[in-house]
This record gives sequence, C-alpha cells and structure tokens, in this order.
Amino acid sequence: MRLRSLGVALAATAALVALPTAHPSATAAETPLSQGKTATASSEENNGTTAALAVDGDTGTRWSSAAGDDQWIRLDLGSTATVNRVVVDWEAAYGKDYRVQISADGTTWTDLKSVTGSDGGVDTLDVSGQGRYVRMLGVHRATPWGYSLWEFQVFGSSDGGQAGCGTANAAQGRPATASSTENAGTPASAAVDGNTATRWSSQAADPQWLRVDLGSVQDLCRVDLNWEAAYGKDFQIQASSDGQSWNTLKSVTGATGGTASYDVGGSGRYVRIHGTARGTGYGYSLWELAVHTGTTGVPPVQGGGDLGPNVIVVDPSTPNLQQKFDDVFAKQESAQFGTGRYQFLLKPGTYNGINAQLGFYTSISGLGLNPDDTRINGDITVDAGWFNGNATQNFWRSAENLSLKPVNGTDRWAVAQAAPFRRIHVQGGLNLAPNGYGWASGGYIADSKIDGTVGPYSQQQWYTRDSSVGGWTNGVWNMTFSGVQGAPATNFDSGPYTTLDTTPVSREKPFLYLDGSAYKVFVPAKRTNARGVSWPANAGTSLPLDQFYVVKPGATAATINAALAQGLNLLFTPGVYHLDRTIEVTRPDTVVLGLGLATLVPDNGVDAMHVADVDGVRLAGFLIDAGPVNSDTLLRIGTPGASADHSADPTTMQDVFIRVGGAGPGLATNSVVVDSDDVVIDHTWLWRADHGDGVGWNTNRADYGLRVNGDDVLATGLFVEHFNKYDVYWSGERGRTIFFQNEKAYDAPNAAAITHDGITGYAAYKVADSVTTHEAWGLGSYCNYTADPSIVQAHGFQVPVAPGIRMHDLLVISLGGKGQYAHVVNSTGAPTSGTDTVPSKVTSFP
Repeated sequence: MRLRSLGVALAATAALVALPTAHPSATAAETPLSQGKTATASSEENNGTTAALAVDGDTGTRWSSAAGDDQWIRLDLGSTATVNRVVVDWEAAYGKDYRVQISADGTTWTDLKSVTGSDGGVDTLDVSGQGRYVRMLGVHRATPWGYSLWEFQVFGSSDGGQAGCGTANAAQGRPATASSTENAGTPASAAVDGNTATRWSSQAADPQWLRVDLGSVQDLCRVDLNWEAAYGKDFQIQASSDGQSWNTLKSVTGATGGTASYDVGGSGRYVRIHGTARGTGYGYSLWELAVHTGTTGVPPVQGGGDLGPNVIVVDPSTPNLQQKFDDVFAKQESAQFGTGRYQFLLKPGTYNGINAQLGFYTSISGLGLNPDDTRINGDITVDAGWFNGNATQNFWRSAENLSLKPVNGTDRWAVAQAAPFRRIHVQGGLNLAPNGYGWASGGYIADSKIDGTVGPYSQQQWYTRDSSVGGWTNGVWNMTFSGVQGAPATNFDSGPYTTLDTTPVSREKPFLYLDGSAYKVFVPAKRTNARGVSWPANAGTSLPLDQFYVVKPGATAATINAALAQGLNLLFTPGVYHLDRTIEVTRPDTVVLGLGLATLVPDNGVDAMHVADVDGVRLAGFLIDAGPVNSDTLLRIGTPGASADHSADPTTMQDVFIRVGGAGPGLATNSVVVDSDDVVIDHTWLWRADHGDGVGWNTNRADYGLRVNGDDVLATGLFVEHFNKYDVYWSGERGRTIFFQNEKAYDAPNAAAITHDGITGYAAYKVADSVTTHEAWGLGSYCNYTADPSIVQAHGFQVPVAPGIRMHDLLVISLGGKGQYAHVVNSTGAPTSGTDTVPSKVTSFP
C-alpha cells in the first residue's frame, strides 16, 4: 500500500469537500478507538471479508462489499468519543468518492469529511466531531468491484469511557452452554456461578466457545475473564440477540491468561467467548466469565411485547364476537384508501355461527400451528355490495391458517388483487364471484385444501399454488395452477387453463401462532417440486416473539433500523408508518412480517426498504405506498452487481404489495428492483393507481413496476399494472414466471407518449435482449386506453428469439375496444379487434 501525499490545495470554503491530507502513521503504542469494536456493513462480499476484519488490527484481512456504489461500513465505539483522525486503508478496490460520518445514535449522521477523487492507498483524514458511531459511506467506486478496506481506524479520546457501566455481573447464575466440556466436573455453568474455585474447561481442540444467555437484550459495556492455567491466546468476545447471528465486540490476539477486563460496546441477549487459538496444549478453561451492562449509549430495542391497538385477539368464548367482526367491517367495507388497519387473530378452538365479513385492510388468521386447530363453523365472506356487485376493486385483505365449514356448504371469496387466501381448509366449496356474478378480477390461493368445488364463475383470471381442490368449474381468460391436486388439465389452445404438475421452488409465508400462551412465528422451509399443501408436516423453524421488534403505530425508522442492527426481526402491527429514512435489512434470514396490511410510506423521496445481498430474508404481508416526493426504488432486494449463490436459502417476497397514487399523489421511478440471485417472488401486486386521489399521467408517475437483474429468480403469482413504461423488465438469466396478470396504463395521453425505439407501447413483460434463458407460463396483458382509445399497442410481450427462451400460454385482450394490440409477443399473434373483449392467444413461443 502507498501513503497518500497531500492533494491539491483546496479553497477554505470547501473545507468539508476535501482530498485527505497526509498524516504520520500512528505510533505502535497508539491503539485506535475502533480496534476490536463492533462493525457492521451494508453488505459483505463473502464470509471471508466480513466487516469485523476491517477493525481487527490485521492488515492482512479485509472487509469488502458487494459491487454497488451505495455501500457502507459502520463502527460502534461503545460510548461517545471525541474523534480527531480517521485512517482509511484501502485494498485495490477503493472508493473514489466517499464520506466519513459520525452519529450519536447510529441513525442521524453528520459528515466529518467528504472525500472526492481519492486514488486509494491509505487516506489519513484529520476530522473533528463527537459521537458513538462512525461510518464510511461510499458514494462512487473507482473499480467495477465493491469497496474493500484492509483497516478502518478511528482515533481520538473516549468521553467518559465506561462511566455508565454497572458493577453487577449480569451473567452470574444465567444459563450457559459450551461447544464441549472436558468432563462432568467442568460444565459451562461453573463459569457463571460466582465461585472462583469452580471452572469450565473444554476439549483440547480449536475452536471452542462458551455462551451465556442474559435473558433479554442488554447494553453491554465490559466483559471480565478469569482464566485458569489453560487459557485462550486468541479469541473473540461476541454478542447476539438470537443466539445464531453473532457480532464481534472485541478481537483479542496474543493474550497471556490470568484475569483481564475488556471494554466493549454493543448489545445482545447472548454473550460468547469464541476461542480460536489456545495458549497451552490443553483446552480452554475459565474460572469465571462476568458480563457488565449499563447505559453507555442508546438503550437497546426490546423484542416481544403486546401486539398493539389494532390487533383483535379472540377465542370461542369472547363475548359479542360477531359484533366485533361487524364493527370493523362497517368501518372498512368501502374504505378503499382509508387509514384503518385491522388484524383478527383467532385462538385455537371451534367457533360456531360466525360470519366474518372482510373489508379493506382487514386480515383474519388462526393462531394454531395447523389450519384445523382453528375451526369456524360459519363463513369468511368477501362480497361486493359496496360497489354495486362489481368485485374488481376488492383489494387489500387476507385470510390465513384456519378451517371453514360454510353454513350453506360454499364460502364466498369474491376478491380482486392483493387478497391472498393462504393455508385454509374449506370443508365445502368456494365461490370466487360476487353475489349476482358481477365482474371480478382476482386472485390467489396457496397451501390450501378445498374439499368441494371451486367456482370462479366471473373471475377473469386466477392463480392457485401447492393446494388441493375437489373440482374447478370454469374459467374466463387465464386460470393457472402449479402443484395443485385436482386441478383441471391444460387446455389453453381452446380454454383458460394452464396447469403445471409441481411448483419448482416454493416456501410458504411465515405466520404468527400460539405455543401454549407464548406467541411465536413459524418460518416454513423451502420445498422443491411441491404438490399439495405443506401441512400438517410443517417443516421449518419457530422463532419466539422476543426475537422480533413488535413495531406499533408511531414507531420511527430510526428505531426500526436500530432493532435490525441488534439482530431483531420485525413484526409490523396494523397501521400506517411514515419513514424518514430507508429501512435497511442486512442480516441473513431476517423476517419482516406485517399484520393487517401494515403500510410503509416513504417521505421526502427516500426509498422504503433495502435488503442486502444475503441469504434467506423473508419479506411478507405489508404494503408500500409511494409518497408525494419521487423515490428512486420503493423496495430493493440485493445490491447492483450482486452474484452470490442463494439457492439453498433464497430470499422470499410474499404478499408484499406496492401502490403508487390512489391514496394521494405518489411518485417512484421503480417499484421493486431485484438484484440478488435466486429470489422467490410469491404473490405480489405492483399497482400504479388508475383511480382514487392523486392520479394522472405525471401526477403518480412510476416508470417501472418490477425490474429483475438477479439470475435464477422465480415469480409465482405476479400481478403488475399501469406503469408508465415497462411493467416488468427482466434482465437476469434463467428467470421463470408462473402466472402474470397485467393491465397497461389507462391514462397514456396518446401513442406518442408511449412510443420508443420505433415501437408503439411498452411491453407489459419485457425480457432484455441480452438474456439467453427464460421461461414463463400463463401470462395475460389487457389494454384499456381510456384517454386515447385509438392507441394500437405493438405487443403485450417482448422477448429475445433464442433457444433458451420459452414462453407458454400468452394472451392479450382489448377491454371493450379501448385501444388494441397488434400482436401478442414480438410480431407473433393475431391482433385484437372490436369491443367484444375476445383474447388473442399464443400457446408457445418461439
């Protein structure tokens, strides 16, 4: 590496936008405040380049990020410090432009230095500021790779050190476990019993660990170790909120045993001593491990707690239960763009004579581990009386995880988009049409068992996955099935059906349930080539509620991000949440679960949520509603250029809905961008509003619905409508879609407004010219150009012509003659014509 020389002289007025000045290297005696402290990052290139390696004092190890500009590494100094110098030791993949920032709480940041035109090497920056957290925020990379730091060093003085650190030992008497024990006389518990004459000792091998459970998340400030003669030479002191994902608070090398105290900064429920090199030929042996807690910084966010004011928990003995359902329905029946949000949770048991009518933003779920644990001898009803028998706007509601025995033998579920019917056992039939058989435009069923017949009747389209049905009466345009026992056979050449025997990859949505009196979240396992329901086998993992930050109305994005940084999952209770900053999900296997269509509204043009390029994040059950200032991307999964293999543990996006306009003006260039590989999108409706408030060609402008850049992405149940340009733009390789429903933007003012590259109209589903392999089944696009019915859209679908491109069962429809399609896909397929709403189809392309 090279030490940077002084750059060009800078004007005094540009003191913050500066090239770094040369500074003598720290002397050997000067240890950075940052060394061994907790480090986190927006992403990590792989397991060998973690954030902790940038603060371990070893210039042979490094942190590196995913290949994207918007990346950061953050240090928790443990307490407030005065910072006067920062040394950024770049590997070859360096940041050309970046900021060094400081914060008191890890959420509100102040620039210490803004660097432009760095040429890498060692940047030594003279700064001045106070705070507990310091981060490098990348702006522009200098290479195609990510950002890579050998060391990120912060120098200065501690302001009060650990003055707020308690003297009590929070570990004493708490449950302790270990990787191994030497014998029955040296158990893990002996290291936390307060007795210096008893000890834990491990087997004689590396690595080994000792872990203590403090019982709840605590603010950690000091750890004391009292080694027996068999000591650890190299080890890490680590913390975790869940006992699975660990943050390194201190890395110790070259220790000599005896008694030692280590100041740390961070929070967690679990503390672990993770030994990597022994000081003797024996194992590791500790007389005592002591953990001290205090208020050295921002108090930790606590997991668990009550479910907030908008969750209604009932059991079969609840007085006036029918009235509770009726009262909520009276508020929500026609409140299409209102702010009310409600979740009914039914404890296991049998409910007799109930008719739960569901209006907007109302969800009903059983609290058993299996659907048959919660039995309703009655109905869950969705009808369209509020809209004169037209069910095409029965959006945003859900039913899940219970069984129904309908009063008259058939339940009515007359819904449109964004109304999932999951994990339901219907002991009878299911009618998907409104009373009077008016128009209907749904819909989605998954992991459900309908003993009787499903009657779609007037439903235009429907997708059913991994279920069983006793029969299926009819279809209008596009009825698609995958992994459904009892599904009708494919007949798309003459009818509406597309049927796949199995679903290639699926994983059911996480759900809340009761284990005795304790709330838990069940996270189902991935299935491959699934057919039929996943229950009662229920492969998966249960997470206790204290591993979730239970988000309630009034919570801030700062607190939400602090909870995520601690390692907590998120359970959004019903409500509308305004965000003044982006929610950053960076930990693998994080669960973000919403109840009652919890709604996130990004303010002032921020993005609503970013998910790092990590394994196994579960996003489920919430709505993102664009704000009046344009957001670039409402939801981003992964980072640009991401290429990690997540096939064993993919990120899933389920019942996550996007709305741009309708409740008021909304603007977003992109609704959802998927950069990670192997993501499974299971039921989404991305909707640029065609009615409501704040609706107009530019008033609620949103150019793209879904953009897929990652490889091996699968979409099952993809509903995307009315975007100004491409509704779906797919650039990743080996993408697959099973069922797609689309309407083009009603309000295109004229053909010129949507003409590009000599083509009239943006395809509803565009596969990039560079893609060589892509496959899709059961796709429909409809036009309803009410602003200019003379528009003739070139095609509904545009794909490369290549051996690996295979499109099955496509259709386009002109709704009442308001605009037409010239072709179905590329220049193939007959044009639509007239006002009779007759589809034009292509069963196979090319």
